[in-house]
Amino acid sequence: QVQLVESGGGLVQAGGSLRLFCEASLPDFSDYGMAWFRQAPGKKREFVAGVTWSGGSTYYADSVKGRYTISRDKGKNTAHLQMHSLKPDHAALYYCSAQKGMVTSGLEGYDYWAQGTQVTVAS
Repeated sequence: QVQLVESGGGLVQAGGSLRLFCEASLPDFSDYGMAWFRQAPGKKREFVAGVTWSGGSTYYADSVKGRYTISRDKGKNTAHLQMHSLKPDHAALYYCSAQKGMVTSGLEGYDYWAQGTQVTVAS
């Protein structure tokens, strides 16, 4: 059974921080990259950050470099997204996802998705 469970969203003031969590139950724990996408109302879902299964390589959208940090806890099969200096423009539904074999910025390659967690930023 493939399942991704996500948590950590909430309401913060502009300039604040949040930490998102994603726990993955996958058929092959050794061969999946993990990533976060976000989608605001009326906008397309976009890539935010990704990390390889080993945790050795990370990738970020230009818009979040220097603000967000993604990491893995391989032993627990979890990923974490630490978000700093949040702005109202960052508010969206954030989705954890998994892709076999690699990390890419296109959502087409991701077959497994968490339920999403809402990030709201007050001005």
